[in-house]
Amino acid sequence: MQIKSPKDFWAGLMFITFGLFFVVWALYNYQMGSAVRMGPAYFPAVLGGLLTLLGTIVLSQSFAISGPRVPTINFRPLIMILAGCLVYGYSVKPLGVVVSTGLLVFMAALGGHEFKWKEVGILYVFLALFSVLVFVKGLGLPFPLWPQFLEG
Repeated sequence: MQIKSPKDFWAGLMFITFGLFFVVWALYNYQMGSAVRMGPAYFPAVLGGLLTLLGTIVLSQSFAISGPRVPTINFRPLIMILAGCLVYGYSVKPLGVVVSTGLLVFMAALGGHEFKWKEVGILYVFLALFSVLVFVKGLGLPFPLWPQFLEG
């Protein structure tokens, strides 16, 4: 057998892996119950089974239908976005929402193909304003707005 569609092959394998993980996790950690009286494991186990079935269909099609090759993975965007999220999480308390949002936006933007200061700056202003209005003012979450030394 020869893989004719590598994208479908790897997608099907991923679906099967995640589906089986959720089935095993649900059955191992929760009670299944029955269709009439469902336990906490019933819904995740059924969804995991359906995902496994979908993965099997996609995987089997990868041997029958030709498709494009899998493109190479560019790790720079993944690393920069992950690093931006980690920096945001660790800096939001000492630096405040406004500065931490700036760090997140600019670090994540550095992972892209092109970096334009004007566009990233506009995005930063919008996201900082949105974060302050929704999370701090609207929901009343106890996040500092500015660094501790500026709030006095």
